[in-house]
Amino acid sequence: MRVAGVDEAGRGCAIGPLVIAGALFEEDTLRTLREIGVKDSKKLSPKKRLKLVEEIKEIAIDYRVYELQPWAIDHVVFRSVPLRRLNYLETMIMARLIRELHPDAAHVDPADVDNLRCAEQIQSVIRYKIDIKCEPRADAKYVATGAASIIAKTTRDQRIAELREKHGDFNSGYSSDEKTQRYIAEYFSTHNECPDFIRASWSTVQRHMKPVKQTKLVP
Repeated sequence: MRVAGVDEAGRGCAIGPLVIAGALFEEDTLRTLREIGVKDSKKLSPKKRLKLVEEIKEIAIDYRVYELQPWAIDHVVFRSVPLRRLNYLETMIMARLIRELHPDAAHVDPADVDNLRCAEQIQSVIRYKIDIKCEPRADAKYVATGAASIIAKTTRDQRIAELREKHGDFNSGYSSDEKTQRYIAEYFSTHNECPDFIRASWSTVQRHMKPVKQTKLVP
């Protein structure tokens, strides 16, 4: 049996992309992933993640990465269509990765607060029946999902490093990061328009922008 893990990194960030990754493994290789130390990426140091991600890619049958850019996130948040907001967009990207990987089973850390709805939405766009487990903290429960979380996290970390090199040091890009908050405040003290690497729909950003038409904001 072939098992896919799917997870994301950077959903709560005000700066940079949301990265979604899927990785496909033969079921009998999952033990190897555990043996080399694969787990929830948040429980690993950056150095350990960088070491593991190369081993994961060698063990995997295949993997996919999708980077959801700030402008795409802003579009669905500002449009604010019921049941078609960011959760749905992220779920559909997860479904796309699963469809491309073509597993027998998929272990997903869901974007939706309704786990059953997430699984149903994913299955609705896949033409064959698969065993889908959508569970909170799946990256800690299922090693294939943990592997996907490491791929997503290392990809996002690389993009953030590239953005800092180009635009200045905003640290992590997370809304809760004080250095990120200061960077955003300073940026909009001298700029009127939101750049393409910052999420205009986040309330962290909106409070520093000049008045615009307000819609649903993301904290």
